[in-house]
Amino acid sequence: MLNFYFKEDIQQLHISDLPKIDHYLNRDISQLMEISKVAVEVNNNGEVLLVIGVGGSFLGARAVIDALTPYFAPNEYGVEVIYAGQNMSGAYLQQLLKYLNKKEVYVNVVSKSGTTMEPGLAFRVVKQYMEKRYGEESKQRIIVTTDAEKGVLKQIADKEGYRRFVIPSEVGGRYSVFTAAGLLPIAVAGIDIQAFLCGANQAELDLDTDNLEQNAAYQYALTRYEMYQKGYSVELLASFEPRLSKLHEWWKQLFGESEGKEYKGLYPSTVNYSTDLHAIGQFVQEGSRIMFETLIHFEEVEADMEIPFTLDDMDGLNYLGGRSMNSINAISKDGVALAHEEGGVPVVKIVMPKLDAYHVGYLMFFFMKACVMSASLLEVNPFDQPGVEAYKRKMVELLKKDAVLVNE
Repeated sequence: MLNFYFKEDIQQLHISDLPKIDHYLNRDISQLMEISKVAVEVNNNGEVLLVIGVGGSFLGARAVIDALTPYFAPNEYGVEVIYAGQNMSGAYLQQLLKYLNKKEVYVNVVSKSGTTMEPGLAFRVVKQYMEKRYGEESKQRIIVTTDAEKGVLKQIADKEGYRRFVIPSEVGGRYSVFTAAGLLPIAVAGIDIQAFLCGANQAELDLDTDNLEQNAAYQYALTRYEMYQKGYSVELLASFEPRLSKLHEWWKQLFGESEGKEYKGLYPSTVNYSTDLHAIGQFVQEGSRIMFETLIHFEEVEADMEIPFTLDDMDGLNYLGGRSMNSINAISKDGVALAHEEGGVPVVKIVMPKLDAYHVGYLMFFFMKACVMSASLLEVNPFDQPGVEAYKRKMVELLKKDAVLVNE
């Protein structure tokens, strides 16, 4: 069920001309079987899968894994998945290697080019660590996910004899969660990738129409565009389940990197309620009217806790005795939405039936489909990221200049 604040016809966009993302879904049965086979191997022989990547090369997988694994025992149903290459902190890498010393380790390096600075540095360090620890066996324990035909990482994989999975050349990192870039770590974590892909496939079928009245993804994109035209500059994505925080981060990159060009676009920001009601809630309720809110809610969450009654009722909460935490959370969601709407913040509601692999796959494909239309309404390319390349060039220039000064 999707409730949209605004919905109007639009004439300036030829919907049939929008770029298609349907081919981003991995339908290669042989590759899916190989991913499942490697996932079983890692689970049988490893305790940790270290995923090295940054941006879309790890955010999609982490979003799904964090959403669908337990809070305090993430490897209960599969190997623990941890991450490197998403920062350049020496302390993080040092402590990571110390942690890995106590575990049996596999490594999955994810990069289309192999030249991005953060994962490149991390892989250089981790590759040396794995070779010292495992010797020749390290070649079996390092798995590469990269472009099929070109790039430094492909060259390294060919030279070293690493097993390799492919990210299709036409698929950018932020759209790659349904390729091996996302599916291998997700499978290793014990999540059903068939259910995940089935959800995305159903979304593809449901959203394969140019009729705005029947296409919820296009309605959401149009709502965003109308908000932008009305002067709103920020979209605030909110949910009431802490495990969705990395899904927020994936969404933030998807829309921020796809739309933020030519000095256009909504600024994508995120909050996790009810925690952030005690941090940013005051601003949302009564601050400057620069934002609208998109609220994600999953009606059924598998785990729950009942509130007990007490004899003295000193805290005055016996009126909630016998209720579940999730039911209270759902009602608080409705209360927050009402308060924000009454305070002048438009609220978009996206409600999914259940927090499971199928519906997370459905939701992520929904957002990808909407993002392509949303960027197209702004008349920007949803698939490039020239601003990211600009900062990379400047960073490399400064590092090379500094290296010369140090060597002198």
